[in-house]
Amino acid sequence: MSGENFSNTIGSERGTEIFGGKDRAPRRPRPALTIREAARETPVFAETDVLVVGGGPAGTTAAIAAGRLGADVMLVERYNHLGGLSTGGLVIWIDRMSDWSGRQVISGIAHDYLDRLPDEAKQGPARSDWGSTDAATAAYWRQRTAAFHDIVTWSPTIDPEALKTLSMEMTLEQKVRLTFHAWAVEPIVEDGVMRGAIFESKEGRQAILAKVVIDTTGDADLLARAGLSFETDSDPTDIHSCINTAFMIGGVDMERWLAFKSGDEQGFKDFMARGRERLQYFEKPFVSWRNDVALFMGPRLSGYSAIDVEDLSAVEVRSRQLTVGHVETYRKFAPGFENAFLMLGAPQIGVRHSRRLLGLEKVSREDWDGGAVRDSEIGVSTSLAPKFPNISVPYGALVPEGIDGVLGAGRHVACDTNSHSFLREVPQCWLTGHAAGVAAALSANGGIQPRQLDPRLIQQELLRQGAYLSPSTVSSAGAASNAAE
Repeated sequence: MSGENFSNTIGSERGTEIFGGKDRAPRRPRPALTIREAARETPVFAETDVLVVGGGPAGTTAAIAAGRLGADVMLVERYNHLGGLSTGGLVIWIDRMSDWSGRQVISGIAHDYLDRLPDEAKQGPARSDWGSTDAATAAYWRQRTAAFHDIVTWSPTIDPEALKTLSMEMTLEQKVRLTFHAWAVEPIVEDGVMRGAIFESKEGRQAILAKVVIDTTGDADLLARAGLSFETDSDPTDIHSCINTAFMIGGVDMERWLAFKSGDEQGFKDFMARGRERLQYFEKPFVSWRNDVALFMGPRLSGYSAIDVEDLSAVEVRSRQLTVGHVETYRKFAPGFENAFLMLGAPQIGVRHSRRLLGLEKVSREDWDGGAVRDSEIGVSTSLAPKFPNISVPYGALVPEGIDGVLGAGRHVACDTNSHSFLREVPQCWLTGHAAGVAAALSANGGIQPRQLDPRLIQQELLRQGAYLSPSTVSSAGAASNAAE
C-alpha cells in the first residue's frame, strides 16, 4: 500500500469536489528586467529570545508555549488577528483530535483553546460520545462533520471571532509582544545561523533580532528566502493541493437543509445537478457552530500555486465569482436557504500545500503501518482511518537541514505528500506549534541550538503543559527526569 494517497477517500466522504483551473486566463509574460536597489542601514525594531513569524494555528500556539517557559517572545503577523486559517481562513471545522478509540491525542494547548471557548461558540459531540459506534449517534454527527467511518470523533465547529479573541487573550497572558500589520520579508543569517528577520510595515523596513526564530508562515517563506531546499511534490488533482477562499452564508436553516439532503435523495441530486449546470463548480455546505450559518469550504480550485502571486490573485477572483453564484443558487432553489445572504468571504485565502521542510526526520507513509513510536516524539497525530494506528511525530520534523537557529512548524513540517494530507490540518498545526515553542524557549534559555536539544527535555515540558504523548514516551521522559534529579 506504500504510495497510496488516502486523502481522496477522505475527501469523498466529506462530500467535496475538486475543480480544475483550465478556464483560467493565461499568465502574462513577465519583463526580463531587473533593478538595483540601494544599500541601506536597517534599524533594529526589537531584540527578543524567541521570534515567531506568522500568527496562524502553529505560530499562536508556539508563542504561548514559549511564553509559558518564561521566554521573551515576539509574534509578527501580517493580518489584524491571530488564528490564521482557523479564523481568518474560516477553517472553522476543526478536524479530528480524538483517535478512533475516542481518546483525545491532540491535546495540550489544543485542548486549552477548545476548553476555554464559550459553549455558544462551538458545536460538537459530548465527550461521552467520542469513539461511539452507535449507528444513530454516528449518523447524526456524520451530518455535522463529527463522525467518520461510522465512529463519532471530537471534531467541532467553532466561532472564528471567539477563537480570535481567545487566541489574543492567551498570548497576552504570557506577555507575548504582538506585532500586527507586519510582514517578514527576509531572514537575517550569519554564519549559517538565523539571527532574526527583516520585516516591512507602515513604518518601513525594520529588523528583529532573536536567539531563536520559528517559521510558522505556512509556506516556509522565511526558510525559503534563506536559500533552503524543500519537497514540493503533490498530486495537483488531489484535494490537498487545491486552493480557494471559503465563505459563510447567514440567514439559513441548516436543520431544514440537512433534512432535505438526507430525506429527499432525488431532490438533492436534482439540486446539485442544477447547481453544476449554473456554475460548473458547485459545492455543498458544512454545518457551523450555529444553525443559521452555513460554511462553504470550496469550491476547491486545482492547478494553482500558493507561492505565485498571479495564481493567488486569480483564485481570489474566481472564488468571489463562485461565492456570489452559490449564494444566488442556494437562495433560489435550496430548502432552508430562502432568506440566505453572504455573511463573510474569508479574509485569508485557503492554502493546503506549497513547501515541506527537509528536516532531520520526517513523517512518511511507512509510519502508518507499524505504529512505531519515535524516540524524539513531540506529539501524536490521529490517523486517516481506523485500520491505521496513531502517528508518532518526531522532533526532527521541525528542525530544518542546513541552518541553525530556527525551527519550522505548521503545514510545512517535514513529511511525505501522503502524510501531509493530515499533518497540515489545524489540530496538527497546534501540535507542532506547541512543540516548536517549547523547543525554542528551551534552546534560548539554555544558549544552545535547537538541533542540539535533548528531545526528552522537550517531552518533559510538553507533558507539564498537558500534551499527549505515547505511553512509552511518557515512561522514558519520566525516567530521564528522575535520573536528572
